[in-house]
Amino acid sequence: MAASRTLSTFRLLPLPTIPEIIKLFRLQAVKQLSQNLLLDLRLTDKIVRKAGSLTNAYVYEVGPGPGGITRSILNAGVAELLVVEKDSQFIPGLQMLSDAAPGKLRIVHGDVLTFKIERAFPESLKRQWKDDLPNVHIIGNLPFSVSTPLIITWLENVSYRNGPSAYGRTQMTFQKEVAERLTASTGSKQRSRLSITAQYLCDVQHILTIPGQAFIPKPEVDSGVVPFTPLTQPRIEQPFRLVERVVQNAFQFRRKYCHRGLGMLFSEARRLESTGKLLRLADVDPTLRPTQLSVLHFKSLCDAYRKMCDEDPHHFAYNFREELKQKSEKRG
Repeated sequence: MAASRTLSTFRLLPLPTIPEIIKLFRLQAVKQLSQNLLLDLRLTDKIVRKAGSLTNAYVYEVGPGPGGITRSILNAGVAELLVVEKDSQFIPGLQMLSDAAPGKLRIVHGDVLTFKIERAFPESLKRQWKDDLPNVHIIGNLPFSVSTPLIITWLENVSYRNGPSAYGRTQMTFQKEVAERLTASTGSKQRSRLSITAQYLCDVQHILTIPGQAFIPKPEVDSGVVPFTPLTQPRIEQPFRLVERVVQNAFQFRRKYCHRGLGMLFSEARRLESTGKLLRLADVDPTLRPTQLSVLHFKSLCDAYRKMCDEDPHHFAYNFREELKQKSEKRG
């Protein structure tokens, strides 16, 4: 009990403010890395509180930058905080934080897209998928340039229960401009591939909006905080790559009727016939637009597409871009 109480009341040693850190190390947001720095510690505290209780937790922070959210995580009484930062200019300021929190903060100068988080924390933290959530959290202020590919990668990890999900149903909390797309409901203009992929695997909520003026430099849009909790049972029970293929094709022509994009799943010679069969099997109206398709619609489409691929494996092997390339080479 005493150890738990010590952890939960932990406070960092006195440090310069984030603006002072930025001035001290002459830090600048790098446009090529799509960086926006959040300086208000009241806001970073609020973001961390929205992630849930972090007392005694093992936390992986993505893109800590000058360390605003990092400070708030450390003050939440974590057992250990691991940060991965690609931009070398931020490392000295993070090292200062590490010195102020002995044994708490581990810094990796590397790329979140290649870092192996499943090897980072003790094996004892791992839980069975249907058990309680593991005491492992991911928190990130994701640079726009990597936010979508990184989220898709981590959602694939949820599907295959590897990467961060090797510990069980690891909770993730992201602060990013893509918040509205992640949580967009059926019929919304923001409805996208990202919405479907997130929502069929996780419970996602847009719980906090952060105004653009809170960042330096100010982004063009407000940012949102979105926690992800992986579902014990996905809403679509098909392999991730099959679901991704159907969803990605459906949204290729988001302003057209859904049959247009779904048709790209099939070779040109059999496109009309096969698309019609897919939509009949799935009982989906071909004149719905992709944004009007619910997760339930996509479940029916994926189940129907799986049935068709089992009957004819050539369907899954087909790549319409490769077909276009071959046609272009013949004309050339």
